[in-house]
This record gives sequence, structure tokens and C-alpha cells, in this order.
Amino acid sequence: MTLTLMPSQMDARRVLVVDDDPVQREFASVYLAASGTRLETASSAREALAALEREKFDIVLIDFEMPGMNGLELIETIRSRQQWKSLPLMMVTGHEDVATIDAAFKAGATSFFTKPVNWRLLNYQIDYVLRAHKSKAA
Repeated sequence: MTLTLMPSQMDARRVLVVDDDPVQREFASVYLAASGTRLETASSAREALAALEREKFDIVLIDFEMPGMNGLELIETIRSRQQWKSLPLMMVTGHEDVATIDAAFKAGATSFFTKPVNWRLLNYQIDYVLRAHKSKAA
């Protein structure tokens, strides 16, 4: 008999989801938390920066279109701060055109994922990005 253990709260990956759409934040809370993720959401870039100052996250998922500071500007702001230079950042957006993809990576995104979100696939993509990040750091 095989026993599968859920990650403890200490071992769970810490994910910050930044999206101005409350439905997307709710879906993220339901589908990502079910995988053992410790998740926090932010509805704006300003809230995201405050959360990053308060807590340590393993990865940040960032929507492109948000009022005020958009996702590209948020990525650039995060990358401009020494303490977050290597933090994995994933752009999650409904835009899948070449210009948006190029702009996201030029701004400093680690990965890119399109909406509508396939939550199972996103979970695997987050795992992949985090494994690659840990491997690179080692």
C-alpha cells in the first residue's frame, strides 16, 4: 500500500497571484490551493508589491492588463529591486501575440502562460519553473 503525503505548510510552494479580475483570483485560490500551494492574491500591482515586501514567495503569477501599473511595468519594477532579481515571474494573460510575449520576456518574465487557464497544466508549469529555478540556483 502506498501512502501519498500532502506537503506540509512548511514545504508548500508559496505563490502570489496578481490579477485585477476577482473571478480569476477565486479560481486560482481554489485550483492552486488544492495542489498544496500556499497562495496569496493581489488585485493590483501596488498590492502585489506590498505583499512581496511582507512575505517571501517562490513564484509570482502576473496578469498583463491591470489598471494603474500593468503587468509589464510590475515585472520591470520587481526586477529593478535587488532582493527580487531572481524571483520567478510568470506572465498569465489572454494576449498570445508575438509582441506581448516578446515584451514580457524583455521586461524580465521567467515564463509565459495564456488564458483561459488550464489549471492542471498551470500547476505543472509552476512546478517546472520552480524546479528549473532551483536547479539554476544550485
